[in-house]
Amino acid sequence: MIKAVDISVTLGKRLILDHVAFEAQAGQVTAIVGPNGSGKTTLLRAVTGDVAHKGVVSLEGANIAKMPAWELASRRAVLPQASTLAFPFTVIEVVRMGQQNGSSGGFEPIAMAALARVGLQDYANRFLQDLSGGEQQRVQLARVLAQVWFPVVDGMPRWLFLDEPVSALDIGHQLQVMQIMRDFAQAGGGVITVMHDLNLTAMYADRVMMMSGGRLIANDAPAQVLTDDILSRAYNCDLQTNVLPAAGVPFILPHMAQV
Repeated sequence: MIKAVDISVTLGKRLILDHVAFEAQAGQVTAIVGPNGSGKTTLLRAVTGDVAHKGVVSLEGANIAKMPAWELASRRAVLPQASTLAFPFTVIEVVRMGQQNGSSGGFEPIAMAALARVGLQDYANRFLQDLSGGEQQRVQLARVLAQVWFPVVDGMPRWLFLDEPVSALDIGHQLQVMQIMRDFAQAGGGVITVMHDLNLTAMYADRVMMMSGGRLIANDAPAQVLTDDILSRAYNCDLQTNVLPAAGVPFILPHMAQV
């Protein structure tokens, strides 16, 4: 379990997170949603220990602030919004960076298996910089998957922390990535992800945390959070669920793509 107690973050003179508290369970996909500037990414960075904060974040009962870096790396993998490399690395080299820092460094086939999981097994020897933005994003996902390839090790769950993992992807690859999260959770691991797509969130998340103004205003099952009232308050505009758009406006529902 991930437990966050009284998390506050101030950057400069601005309060970004205001006394946020929540619990996230292994075996579930927990999605953090909300408008731009609501504190989603900052909350994820606080939970992963990547930004200074007040309050306590614990991983399976252990305070992450007191855990050595090697132990954190073996128990959770983090995919930021953007990752840059200053030197030319091949795709397989990037994925192996994650594997070497994780709990499965001695299992040689994992890097290629992770690439296959994101559909890039034929790109192993290409340079990362030569790939499209969406392809690079999937390579970085393969890197974090290789880091925690086994969702449970010695009875302890591993965790994926993903910040907008489908932002640069087409709908087919979005569904692929969402299914990777779902499979990881169903195998006993934990997933916390920042999302903007509310439809995908409703389809795949077990829990939804709605952020607004640096505060957590709702935390429950998707059907309890993605309501007209909560969505309208969070996004500061009138929103309705399950309403078809005006005639002539394209309306795409990806539900059948799961079949």
